[in-house]
Amino acid sequence: MLTTPRLSGDVLRSLKHHLRPLIAFHAFFTLLASSLLLPAAGWGLARMLGRLDRPLITLEALFAVLGTPGGMAWLLATLAVTFLILYLQQAGMTLVAVRPRDNHLRLAAEALWQSLRRLPALSGLALLQVGTQLLLILPVAGIVVTLHGRLLGDLDPYYVQQVRPPVLWAFLATIGPVVLGWAALAATLYTRWHLALPALILEGVGPLRALKRSARLTHGWRTGIAASILVLLAAILLLPLGVGALFNALFTPLLGHLPERREILLPAMLGYVTAYGLVTLAAVFVGIAANALLGSCLYLRLAHREPRPPAPAAAHPGRLAWGVELGVLAFAIAQAWWVVQGTTIREEVDNIAHRGSSMAAPENTLPAIERAIHDGADLIEVDARLTAEAEVVLYHDATLSRLAGDDRRIADLDRGVLDNVDVGGWFGDPFVGTRIPGLKETLERVRGRAGLVIELKPDPGRRQRLVSRVVAILEAEARARRDCRNRAPDGVRRAACGEPDLSSRIWLAAQSYELLDEVARQAPAMHRILLAQLTLRGALPRRGYDALALRHNRIDDREVRLAHRHGYALMAWTVNDPARMSRLIDLGVDGIITDHPAALRRLLTERRSLGDGALLLLKLRHWLRD
Repeated sequence: MLTTPRLSGDVLRSLKHHLRPLIAFHAFFTLLASSLLLPAAGWGLARMLGRLDRPLITLEALFAVLGTPGGMAWLLATLAVTFLILYLQQAGMTLVAVRPRDNHLRLAAEALWQSLRRLPALSGLALLQVGTQLLLILPVAGIVVTLHGRLLGDLDPYYVQQVRPPVLWAFLATIGPVVLGWAALAATLYTRWHLALPALILEGVGPLRALKRSARLTHGWRTGIAASILVLLAAILLLPLGVGALFNALFTPLLGHLPERREILLPAMLGYVTAYGLVTLAAVFVGIAANALLGSCLYLRLAHREPRPPAPAAAHPGRLAWGVELGVLAFAIAQAWWVVQGTTIREEVDNIAHRGSSMAAPENTLPAIERAIHDGADLIEVDARLTAEAEVVLYHDATLSRLAGDDRRIADLDRGVLDNVDVGGWFGDPFVGTRIPGLKETLERVRGRAGLVIELKPDPGRRQRLVSRVVAILEAEARARRDCRNRAPDGVRRAACGEPDLSSRIWLAAQSYELLDEVARQAPAMHRILLAQLTLRGALPRRGYDALALRHNRIDDREVRLAHRHGYALMAWTVNDPARMSRLIDLGVDGIITDHPAALRRLLTERRSLGDGALLLLKLRHWLRD
């Protein structure tokens, strides 16, 4: 009888008996994939994406492109390459597990060669399995998109995310059964075809016959197989996380007792990071190998009634095997050295208040701006829109729904009408009667006190008009500051007038290359910020702006290096967790956009008060957390 404990025992015994050749194969495959397969695939996909000739920096743009023939081809190619590499790895490990030899390196090399020889068949299998799953999801996606358009299409996305109106829950309740039905069907198909790869690689059959063979083998066992796969996959996925958390809990506190002397602290950190890297690599390897062996052992149980592959004959691994394992150790040490040496002490970062101090006062209002200045913000991010008569006001959404419970659009209302709209009452009684401010009065309020990041929010067909109106207001503000400084009798009062060169303290931001190009055409001296949600390789040109503002979970070491290489500033949005703020500072970002500028100011003050040793330990903890 097939049970989860029996199958788990098969997997663990097979992993134990074939540990050395599996390690060797994993090393060979990782070297091949990292040096050839992944770079070639990444280059090809980036070239393919670049041919679409459309920058993809937002989710909306991505979904729009995926609906085109070229975008669909790119998505299919991406999925095909991803799964093909996974299939190659699992095929090689399957061959290692069922073909014991007395030479571990030879067995690993032969498994790699045999899996590459079966590349056309594996490609066909990946195409059939992934393609079928995509065909299943297409009608579901169509239903979801249609219902979304009918129920939520007329609502502002930000309003839906923040307010979560009843129509959102109606939408979710409507698509729920559809999505669950698809999930059940997809899971059934996955279970029936789970043994297709072992059948293809071990029996030498073609992709179609492998799928039929898997369906016959799993017939009558689907419930037990599904339960076993689910339990074992959950354990495999949780293993690296659990090992990392245990290591962190047991050994990280010991670092806090080290003396703050770099000659002691740095070697200790190097040894710690090396050990952590080895433990993590081991856990990841065990998870990958166990996932591959799960299919192999299940196949042997059902096809040959064998509980596990026979153990290989005992043999000395030889010098090459020791060399592979020493190579893994050298890699861990090199990684640790890179982490420790790359840990710089850098505390300078711009504190950018998101729509003012929007957790302490209503967003995009004068009270929020005043609070942001009080909270120590260097820059204040605001949203600029046009009214019906082309006045520039500060407001994020296209409609008044979220803040005022009014479905009318900002672009359809005159400034006089908007002056009577209360956008503060929703936030609390102290702000009842708060009005929508204009850009002109906002510039007067921050004059000599803080800078602004003005995000341009154009309505359809009014892109150039919005830019020209904002530029005109900025030019008038520059003249007003020059006149103020000419009249000021001393340096203190001149400082209160603000810097006439607005390019040093005012940035214009947009989520559109075209809009930034328009800014460059009308105001070439102004600094420009590109706001991006995505950083798909080949779809994000690294030019045409002075700063790139990315969603904080898209920022890593690579993005920081690219910013330095191409000469633009890197900003993170929107970050409210102090631990994440600290990690981004460690990475080297130039600015952090936050709803809590006071929290960022306190964090920077605390970090600047730490000694070098304490700061290095803090940075190490953030690296481990990531």
